[in-house]
Amino acid sequence: MFAVIKTGGKQYRVATGDEIRIEKVDGAPGDTLALGDVLMLGSDAGVTVGSPVVDGAQVIGELVETNRAKKIIVFKKRRRQNYRRTKGHRQWGSLVRIAEIVAPGDKAKTKLKSTTAAPKTEDAPKAEPKAKAKAPAKKAAAPKAEVKTAAPKKAAPKKAAAKAANDDLTQLTGIGPALATKLNEAGVTSFAQIAAWTDADMDALGETITGLKAKAEKNDWINAAKALAS
Repeated sequence: MFAVIKTGGKQYRVATGDEIRIEKVDGAPGDTLALGDVLMLGSDAGVTVGSPVVDGAQVIGELVETNRAKKIIVFKKRRRQNYRRTKGHRQWGSLVRIAEIVAPGDKAKTKLKSTTAAPKTEDAPKAEPKAKAKAPAKKAAAPKAEVKTAAPKKAAPKKAAAKAANDDLTQLTGIGPALATKLNEAGVTSFAQIAAWTDADMDALGETITGLKAKAEKNDWINAAKALAS
């Protein structure tokens, strides 16, 4: 029996025992998981084509490993602009072994197993000591009522100071509100940080923000940030 599945935006023809490399999936080696939508099933009895998927069909795979593929070189050039950029990229992917193909109406013999959810169960026992620790604090709350009323007043200046620490990055040429939000999410909130950027810093941010390094060099953000930070 064979099947055609769709996962990670790509289609694969698989049979039991095959090993395929797909886009990265969450999990640890040894986990078993359902692999995407089943578009077609084929066997000695004939071929079943889904519309668009085959209802009740399932392909179960075992995660062998997750790693990065071979490096590819990305070279950019703008003629007559003295612009050349070379960058390497290694795409994440997962190697999966097909454990079982389940036809509509059949029961799967392979159980789905995920070890990534195990650490979440450890949070439950830790919640009990915290609840017990809070109990004495509530009993002692009566004599310290004056201290509690003063706490919210002190918290307001801290929030205001945190907001004031964020510089308006849109003052730099080429940075709009959307790009400023992405930089803030990446931890870049001040002109001083941009002024201290190195090529390695811009390459690291470029993995999450496309074209960041090219924009920074074109608009000379580092020197502009130094002037604004001073």
